[in-house]
Order: sequence, then C-alpha cells, then structure tokens
Amino acid sequence: MLPLLSVRELHVVFAAKPILSGITFDLRPGEILGVVGLRSAGKSVLLQVLAGIYPPTTGEVQIDGIPLAWKAQSARRLGIEFVPQTPPLVEIMPVLNNIFLGRERGNRRLDQATMATIAYQWLDRFGLPPGLAHQQTADLTEEERQLIALIRAFVRPVRLLILDEAFSALSFMRQQAVLQYLRELAATGVGIIFSSDDLNLIFSITNRILVLYQGRQAALRTTGDTTPRDIVELMVGSVRQERVTPLIWAFENYYQAQQQAETLRQRQQQLQHNLDEQDSLNRELVRQLQTQMIALDQLNRALQEANHRLIDEREAERKALARELHDQVIQDLLSFNYQLEHVEEEIDQESILEELQHIRRGIREVVAMLRQMCSDLRPPTLDSHGLAAALRSLVSQWSEQTGIRVELKIAEPLERWSETIELTVFRIVQEGLNNVRKHARATQVVLEVRRTSAAGIMVRLADNGKGMATPPDLRSLSEQKHFGLISISERVSLLRGTLRIGPSAWGGLELQVEIPNPAPFPTTEGIGVV
Repeated sequence: MLPLLSVRELHVVFAAKPILSGITFDLRPGEILGVVGLRSAGKSVLLQVLAGIYPPTTGEVQIDGIPLAWKAQSARRLGIEFVPQTPPLVEIMPVLNNIFLGRERGNRRLDQATMATIAYQWLDRFGLPPGLAHQQTADLTEEERQLIALIRAFVRPVRLLILDEAFSALSFMRQQAVLQYLRELAATGVGIIFSSDDLNLIFSITNRILVLYQGRQAALRTTGDTTPRDIVELMVGSVRQERVTPLIWAFENYYQAQQQAETLRQRQQQLQHNLDEQDSLNRELVRQLQTQMIALDQLNRALQEANHRLIDEREAERKALARELHDQVIQDLLSFNYQLEHVEEEIDQESILEELQHIRRGIREVVAMLRQMCSDLRPPTLDSHGLAAALRSLVSQWSEQTGIRVELKIAEPLERWSETIELTVFRIVQEGLNNVRKHARATQVVLEVRRTSAAGIMVRLADNGKGMATPPDLRSLSEQKHFGLISISERVSLLRGTLRIGPSAWGGLELQVEIPNPAPFPTTEGIGVV
C-alpha cells in the first residue's frame, strides 16, 4: 500500500545549529502517530515542516507520492491541516468567521445560515453553547480558543491532520471528546500526527510512537509493543533509574490528578443538577433572603423611629426658641423702644434726638428680623389658625421676597389635621419653595393643597423653571445639593406617604406628595392667588 506520508532523511539547520537530523518514517492512511520528546527535542519544528510551514535544509516529504512544496496553498491543496498549541485566530472577528476563514461557504454571497448550522453542530459536539459562534474571538477562554482552532481544522476536507500540543488547554472531558472524533476520522483513512507530553494520551490512541532525542530519531515503536518506561528511557537517552523514574512518576501523577480533577468536576455538576431538581438550593436562598429582608426592615424601622424622634425634638426646640424670642427678647426690645420714646419726648437737643431716632429704627429692624426668625422657626398662624392660614402667610411672604408669582389653590373644605401632619405639610411646602428659589430659576409656581378621596392630604408644587435632565434619586439629589428635596423625602417617608418627582406641564419640576390621615377635623377654606 502506498503510504499517505513519506519522510526521508529530513534535516533542519537553523543558524548553523542542527535542529533535526535524519528523520525517516512513513505514515499509512488511517494511522495515528504520536511524536514525543523532551523540550528542545525538535517536535514542533518537525510538525511545522510536515505542515508545509518551514522547508527542511535537506530531505524529502511526500503526500500520496506528491512532493511537498512548503507553501501554504500547496499544503492545503494536498489536504494537510495543522493546529498549533497557540491558535492563530483573528481577534477582531466573530468565532463563526474564524471557523470558516479561507474556506467560507457560498458562491457569490456568503451562506451565513449554512455556516452557522455547521458551527452549531460542532460546538454542541464539544459541549460549547451555540451562541459562542457569534461572540468575539478576543473574549474566548484558552480552552475555547483551542477548541475553535480544532473545529476549524475538522470542518475542512483533510488527508493529513497535524496537531502540535493541541490538547494541553483542554479539560479531561473535552480531551476525550476530541480523541473520540480522531478515532472516527482515522477510520475514514485520514492520517493523524500529534505531539503531547501526556504519555497516557499518547498510549490511549496512537498506533505508533516516534521518539525524538536532541533532534534525532531515537526510535519508531509500535504502541502495543512498548511501555511508557521504554519511551521515557528513549526520551531521556538513558536507562538509569534516577533519570527515568522521576519522569515516569511525574507522567503518572499528572494523569491521575487530571482524572481526579475531572471526576470532582463531574460530581459537582451532578450535585448541582440534583439540587436544582429538588429546588432545595432555591428554597435556602429564598429563606436567607427573607431573613435578610426582615433584618433590613427592622433596621429601617429603627432608623425611621430615630429620625422621627430627631425631627420631633428639633421642632420642639424650634418652637421653644421661637417662644423664648417672642416672649422675652422681642418684648424686652419693644420695652426698650418705648422707654427711648419717653426719653425722646423730654430731650430738646437736635443731635441727640436724631441719634435716638436712629437707635429706635435699628431696634424696630431687629424686632422685624426676630419676628421673621420666629415665623421660620414656628409659624404662629399654624397653631392658632391652622394649616391653610399658615400656608397663605408663608406663600405671601415668599412671593414678596423672591418676586416669583405663586398661584395658591386650597380646596375646600380643608380639614384640621394633627399637629404632626400639619407641621410636616408646612415644612414640605417651605422646603419646596426654598428649592425653587435656589435651583429652579422659575418665574411662576403653582401650589395646590387638597383632601384626597382616602381622607388624606395631597400637596402639589409645580414650577416653570429648568427642571431636571434625569429622573432624580437620593444620591444625585445629594450631589446636586438639593438638600430640601432630601428633607422632603425623609418627612414623607416618616408619615408613610408617597412622593413623586417629575417634569411639570410647564417644563419645570413638579412635586406631588400624598400623606394618609386618620382623623381630620372639619373647617372651611377657599382658593386664592398670591
């Protein structure tokens, strides 16, 4: 029978240094030949010469009796496919294009559907998801890259398949899958040559083993007639036990460790599968999640209660301070002003009179400032006349100070609520108006306060300012220094209310607050415009 591959007296010299010397062997159709040797034995150089990549210095290589011309196209025309240890894949291309690179399917146009179908079948054979065909090659793992390089060789018509350490990046399971396909391929008459440092792999599939030692052909043995120890002795060029035994031990332990790791991985997969079937893992995760949610809810309630106490204490302090300023400081200043008025009536000297009048004007200005401060600390109309009157007073003063027109809509009847709710609503409106003044650049504001169908209270504050470019959240509000909106959010949350912030019909910002109320007290108010 004519050999598929014939190699005669192959010599390779690089920079006056012999790399290969006198390599001679034949490869029959359907035969699998393993090439072994230590590092620098010349294995990769030999395989690259046989693949038509490097020409030999001297010697002859024939495929089916045809001399190899050592050109890429020549080797491909002769049916030679070569897979190196480091696959030369095009990083910027999808996996599908790499598989069929240079051998695309289709006549005038690429047949993407046919290529994808073929790729899916090969990917499935080696345990890879079909979606991998459309991923970028640069995103692949080392094992996936090696498998894609092998698949690229498998989809092409081949007479001689050469693999240079193509198994090193593969898991044990995928090694077995590739070996099974190599057996099927050899059964069709394809010749296979591959190198590997794994002697168990070599002995599991090869028909013959070519041993290289320092670039020379040490032996060509039939696999069934030799042992791993014989091969190791040929690889190291010695029969001395101290040189051979460590390598035998290393090969055997590596194979055992690889098998054990694969066994553990398969057991882990089976365990995961069983857990999924029983749904025990999901139930445990749900239980832990529920426990965490309960703990978070308790923590949230504790924080809300602490914040509620803090706000109540702060309001009580503001109320006490406002009362102290009004009942003591302001009254004392008014008393001094009256005394100065009596003194002014008894003095005739013009310069002293002017000085006294100047002092009295200063006292009146201080009193006005203190009264405004008291109003900010605790609006006097809120306790005596209720929320509606307090809002009217607040809006009137704010509009006068800022020059921004406010349309105030208080639906009637507006009941009296508890002190906490009325004060909270007042502070929400106060913070909202301050936010408009600081950030909105608005010229008009609408404030609507009314009772809801569920006996709660609804507040809507809208402006025609610049609004917000993106939907707000607490982090962005803090970064943009919208502390008023943060305060509003906290106050609404403490009363179990709802807050919606979005664009207004005028293009600015609209706040809508709804607070539940358990016990309103009837009264009547109207609608006004400030």
